[in-house]
Amino acid sequence: MKKLRIALPKGSLENTTIELFQRAGYKIIRKERSYTPFIDDSELEVLLIRTQEIPLYVEKGVLDAGLAGNDWILERGVEVQRVKELVYSKQGLGKVRWVLAVPVNSDIRKVEDLEGKRIATELVEVTKRYLKEKGVRAEVEFSWGATEVKPPHLVDAIVELTETGRSLRANNLRIVDSVLESTTWLIANKLSWKDSWKREKIENLAILLEGAVNGLGKVGLKANVPENKLKKVLNLLPALRKPTISKLSEEGWWAVEIVLDEVQARSLIPQIKKAGGEGIVEYPLNKVIY
Repeated sequence: MKKLRIALPKGSLENTTIELFQRAGYKIIRKERSYTPFIDDSELEVLLIRTQEIPLYVEKGVLDAGLAGNDWILERGVEVQRVKELVYSKQGLGKVRWVLAVPVNSDIRKVEDLEGKRIATELVEVTKRYLKEKGVRAEVEFSWGATEVKPPHLVDAIVELTETGRSLRANNLRIVDSVLESTTWLIANKLSWKDSWKREKIENLAILLEGAVNGLGKVGLKANVPENKLKKVLNLLPALRKPTISKLSEEGWWAVEIVLDEVQARSLIPQIKKAGGEGIVEYPLNKVIY
């Protein structure tokens, strides 16, 4: 039987990625201390690997495909096929940032102030390219972890990954500049991409995963509306395109259906009710495919 070997990121993105696959229609079961979880698709072989390593193994063909951060694709300088950008992170929807940070009481106010200074980061090559673009010469060293505790005693500054900035503030650091914004990408090995069966499998997976990302934080809303109240209700509605409207079997009534952000539903439902809507139903969405 043909199989597609794909890697999912082990670590901070692990839970969100597995949840995304489940929303896409796949059942994944992780066993304790196992790096090869079960997936209910006999044509897929899944491995859990550190996101930093996935681009390298995909480039070498050890893996056919994988989900990896754009930051590590750039850091490794690999030649892979970018299939689909998936804008999600550990916290859910959104991008992550690698930022240049210094102690709150540091004299460093802009990147040019780093001339001749020392910087610690895991993202060494990207940081070096950033400094070169800024015309700044500084020493960049690889950090094996606990990067945020190193300034000011061990280094002058750090380049670190952040989503909310809370950890930086907790360590009395302030952001000087943004070095790189990063999202998750579905990537493929160049030779695997040329294989028609593997390519179709990867493309189908991309459609489902993108739909699952689009569905995050969104719900569907249905309501029955009398014809004389229809215009009033429609004026209330936000929608991805336009609301779906269809006649009910009972004369003079219409069914209205929309997709919207979940947070909008809590204020919109009472408004629809007051405007004349009845039989209002809110339901979760696993996938939204445009």
